[in-house]
Amino acid sequence: MKLAPNMDRMGKIFFYEDKNLQGHCFECSMDCPELSSHFSHCNSIRVESGAWVLYERPNFMGCQYILTRGEYPDYQHWMGFSDSIRSCRMVQNHTGNFHIRLYERPEFKGQIMECSEDWPSVYDRFGHREVQSCNVLDGAWVFYEHPNFRGHQYLLERGEYHHFTDWSAMHPTVGSIRRVQEL
Repeated sequence: MKLAPNMDRMGKIFFYEDKNLQGHCFECSMDCPELSSHFSHCNSIRVESGAWVLYERPNFMGCQYILTRGEYPDYQHWMGFSDSIRSCRMVQNHTGNFHIRLYERPEFKGQIMECSEDWPSVYDRFGHREVQSCNVLDGAWVFYEHPNFRGHQYLLERGEYHHFTDWSAMHPTVGSIRRVQEL
């Protein structure tokens, strides 16, 4: 089955039920809040174009996985915890300039640090393991729970995030940050 593209932004992703891009395939080129009617589980993915955020639950909820162009032969390659992908959407603002401000406290208070590049260790650059609020001025970013781009992922697109719960985190620990760039 195939879903029609959103003409404002082009992207294409293929979901496969089996590992190594095998088995039943579903092609998608638009935001989809509910994928379970198209496949029962997802063990591999090919991103042909665009940058995508996948969710383990319907309606863009649950654990997030941010994928750019490439092949992902099994869910461990996108750092997935299981073969459950229930919704997806395209990432906005993933080209051009990148600029983010990190704050030590909620509501943009406390120590501030600006960033325009990937940081494998937030602590080494910011001196804190916690980011309580942030302002994404340009680009799209991924916060990782652990250093070296590991652990739970949180997508942040252009806008203000007054509190870490605004980016769906359960706690303010940020180990590393990366720009979402289509290669």
